[in-house]
Amino acid sequence: MHSRYFFRLLRNTFLMAFYPLVFGFWIPILFAICVVEIKNGAFKRFAQTVTYLPHFISTVVIVGMIVNFLSPTDGVVNAWLVKLGMEKINFMMAPEWFRSIFTASGIWQSFGFSSIIYIAAIMGIDQEMYDSGKIDGVNKFQEMWHLTLPSLKPTIVILLLLSVGGIMSVNFEKVYLLYNGATYETADVISTYVYRQGIESQNFSFATAVGLFNSVISFALVYLANAMSRRMNDMSLW
Repeated sequence: MHSRYFFRLLRNTFLMAFYPLVFGFWIPILFAICVVEIKNGAFKRFAQTVTYLPHFISTVVIVGMIVNFLSPTDGVVNAWLVKLGMEKINFMMAPEWFRSIFTASGIWQSFGFSSIIYIAAIMGIDQEMYDSGKIDGVNKFQEMWHLTLPSLKPTIVILLLLSVGGIMSVNFEKVYLLYNGATYETADVISTYVYRQGIESQNFSFATAVGLFNSVISFALVYLANAMSRRMNDMSLW
C-alpha cells in the first residue's frame, strides 16, 4: 500500500474486471435465449460453432489479431476510419482506448462459450409452463421476461457470485501481451505488477505479499456478494 503505484493498480484492476462484468455478463444470457428460439437445426449449430470457437483460440493469437486489426498502417479499423474521412488512431499506444479494447475483445471471445450453461438451464425448464403461457396469450418478450429469466435466476445468481470473486483476477496473459509503456496509466494491473516485481526484478517477498493481498480482497468480495445475495434473494453459495 506504500507503493506510489498502489491506487493506480487497484483502480485499473477493478475497472478492467468491472467493465466486462457490467457490459458482458448479460450477453451470454440473451444469446442463449436467442439460440434456443432458433428452429433451423443447421443454422443453430452454425451459430453455436462460430460463437464457441473464439474461446478455444490462444490468447497469443487473439492479441495478434487485435494488433493487426488496429494497426495504424494497414489495420482494417483505421482503413475504415480513413474512408469515413477521419484521422488514423494508434490504438495500441493510446491509454484511453486500452480498457475498451480489452473489454470488447474479451466479451467477443467468451460470450458464446459462456452461454452453454444458460442454454442447458433453459432446456431444463418445464415445457408445460411455456404451454400455459401460450394459452394465456403471452408474446415472446413476455415469455422471456416472465418465464425464462425468473427460471434462470438461480443460475444467474451463482455465476454472478463467481464472477465477482474473480474481479481481482484480470486476464494476466492478455494484459501483459497488449500493454506497453505508453498505456501503463490505464493498463497496468496487480498481476502484471507482481510479475514485474517477482520475475523481472526478483523481488519475491514483495510479489508474494501483493499476491496475498490480491487473494484476501478476492475472498472478501465473494463473501460480501454471497451475503448480499442471501439477504436479497435467499440464494447463496454457502
